[in-house]
Amino acid sequence: MLKIGIIQGSVRQGRNGDAVAKWMYDFAAKRNDAEYELVDLANYKLPFLGAELPASEQDAANAAIKAWSEKMASFDAYIFITPEYNHAVGGALKNATDFLKPEVANKAAGFVGYGSLGGTRAHENMRLILGELSVADVRTAVTFSLMTDFENMSVFKPAEYHSANANAMLDELIAWGGALKTIR
Repeated sequence: MLKIGIIQGSVRQGRNGDAVAKWMYDFAAKRNDAEYELVDLANYKLPFLGAELPASEQDAANAAIKAWSEKMASFDAYIFITPEYNHAVGGALKNATDFLKPEVANKAAGFVGYGSLGGTRAHENMRLILGELSVADVRTAVTFSLMTDFENMSVFKPAEYHSANANAMLDELIAWGGALKTIR
């Protein structure tokens, strides 16, 4: 059975991603076809890649980087919950991916986004980033619009039709994740 990490990719206060990530986790867990784990990027206090840190902060930064690396290495595939900020993936998620390479290579990823256009531009941005990390992304994505899937752009009320895309994305992710597991 594959182990799939659902990565909550926003660390912003008041983020809509908590509700989206919980929805995806609850939806996926009902399928009983993989082991799913929700991973909140906010729990990893990663430094900005390349930033000079005071000596007093270096041990904590190294521990956060090590914990993040080990957590990501433990999965066979990923679902990235991606908010869209300024037509791209949020800075915290981009920074977090910059700490990875061998931990995620030859694995698969799917996307669940939210934003004015459902996070689709963030997904495209993530496809480029993950391609460089040797991560195969699946075609189908789940896209939640702030205008139609959130009341007042803050209370998550997803339309029922998203279930079809979520199932298709999970089917693709499990197929690709299983295939790539054979070459690792």
